[in-house]
Amino acid sequence: MNHHDALTAAGLTDAEITGGTLSVRSPIDGAEVAKIHETPADKMPEVIERAQKAFKQWRTVPAPQRGELVRLLGEELRNAKEELGAIVTLEAGKITSEGLGEVQEMIDICDFAVGLSRQLYGLTIASERPGHRMSETWHPMGPCGVITAFNFPVAPWSWNAALALVCGDPVIWKPSEKTPLTALVTQRIFDRALARFGADAPADLLQVVIGGADIGEALVNSRDVPVLSATGSTRMGAIVGPKVQARFGRPIMELGGNNAMIVAPSADLDMAVRAIVFSAVGTAGQRCTSLRRLIVHHSIREELTEKLKQAYASLTIGDPRTEGTLVGPLIDETARKEMASALKSAEAEGGTVHGGGDAKGVEGGVYVSPALVEMPRQTETVQTETFAPILYVMGYDTLEEAIELQNDVPQGLSSCIFTLNVREAETFLSAVGSDCGIANVNIGPSGAEIGGAFGGEKETGGGRESGSDAWKGYMRRQTSTVNYSSELPLAQGVKFDI
Repeated sequence: MNHHDALTAAGLTDAEITGGTLSVRSPIDGAEVAKIHETPADKMPEVIERAQKAFKQWRTVPAPQRGELVRLLGEELRNAKEELGAIVTLEAGKITSEGLGEVQEMIDICDFAVGLSRQLYGLTIASERPGHRMSETWHPMGPCGVITAFNFPVAPWSWNAALALVCGDPVIWKPSEKTPLTALVTQRIFDRALARFGADAPADLLQVVIGGADIGEALVNSRDVPVLSATGSTRMGAIVGPKVQARFGRPIMELGGNNAMIVAPSADLDMAVRAIVFSAVGTAGQRCTSLRRLIVHHSIREELTEKLKQAYASLTIGDPRTEGTLVGPLIDETARKEMASALKSAEAEGGTVHGGGDAKGVEGGVYVSPALVEMPRQTETVQTETFAPILYVMGYDTLEEAIELQNDVPQGLSSCIFTLNVREAETFLSAVGSDCGIANVNIGPSGAEIGGAFGGEKETGGGRESGSDAWKGYMRRQTSTVNYSSELPLAQGVKFDI
């Protein structure tokens, strides 16, 4: 199927993908696949006003009914999984199974949110005053702006949108300028669910806005967008977060990761190799949870490195739509330049680079060979996240040293240890262990399930999306006290008789 056929199969019309000002290129071959119409910046106040109007209606719909809309969205996503997955592959360059897997994440979070719609629980709290009942309730917050990145063009949107919708919040979605087609297709899928839901839902529950920084700025700066979720680089988050906080909005930041795996002497090396390779080269190393640092006990470092060299040599690199391909393209030429620059810096700091050049026999897009880099220590380059398939390998003597290396980076998203020693595993998961938002044992750092809250600490931003109680980020908490007695006692024993 050619690019145009994939777009039309997903429901996009020629009018939607031609005649615009935003050029969309596929990383598969570098070809221009669409010219998208951008949202004029001066129209953003109208977009936000429509979201506010939708909010006033949607917040009055009981949460279980709001959940019914998300259930229908999940059904529509199931029906359109193949078509949307193909657009993810076309636009982001993911291999076919990863594109389908991203849509499956959308389906899974819809299932989660449907159940959640009947579980937006508050608490009943013991009051110190007789004849009083104290409780807390959760109420819709208002329009939620969602800014997403190219590497996961649809799943993070769904983590936010499914929760926001059941919580009573309309969504304004600004996708990456590199991957707007997935957003347009998702809008079509959502509209089908909305039509099935009926008249109880306002028309502007989901609005997609296309464009550059000026469109994002409008969401970031508007007091009428109380929740702003942004996925992207730490540099972007350092700009967006303070601006949202300055207007007393609620930022949900999902930013960079510089994720490590500790491999202990007792580790099952065959398991570790499989986990390392997928985590380091999956999505061509363009995941926020990609494995970037490998901290290996000196006693097994040489053996493990040799196993990895052999595994890397067997990787199939090429067109992500071809069965058997494991590594697709980088998103663009800029990514290749950043990878080359990082490898050059690592060499200057004493590193030995294996691989990392242009992939042989692959033409069209930006295809590179994943790189293994043996480092003498954790240098400045190692501490900096490069969005490419680079894995830095370092050694350690004691678990305390390994954990210190693991934590000694600005980012704090995901982490893991491979060990069969329960003491090492539990230490890694304890208060003196990993300082990341995600910590795994005998599992790689990528591939998180939607049931757990997703996010990290430090320069990763502190935000939480997806499962657990991440839903609380999209609602406001209200503590209420009811006096059903005939007296008026004050708290803390204060006396004020008149």
